[in-house]
Amino acid sequence: MGQFIRPRYNVVLTYDVMPEQEEEYYRFALGEFVPGLQELGLYLARAWHTAYGDYPLRQSEFVAEDLATIRKALSSDVFRRLEDRLQEYVINYDRKIVPFNESFQL
Repeated sequence: MGQFIRPRYNVVLTYDVMPEQEEEYYRFALGEFVPGLQELGLYLARAWHTAYGDYPLRQSEFVAEDLATIRKALSSDVFRRLEDRLQEYVINYDRKIVPFNESFQL
């Protein structure tokens, strides 16, 4: 059973998946990246795909209850390795921390 948390902050990742890396990206994202971040206390809340407009193709939002959890996770060797691996499959990568909001966040 999953863990229930009260999200207060989002780690928002935006990027474009390289076309020649799509299959490998999905395999990595679902098999390693998302589970790895969950082990660090960051839980996937939403994943968006941009169908139209001049925005990154993907936006993934990972939630946490407090900034201490986020800071600890983002400064860990595990996160750095996962983020480095993610960037093998994507371009235009950006990461930001924002207060949690129920709606879409830019």
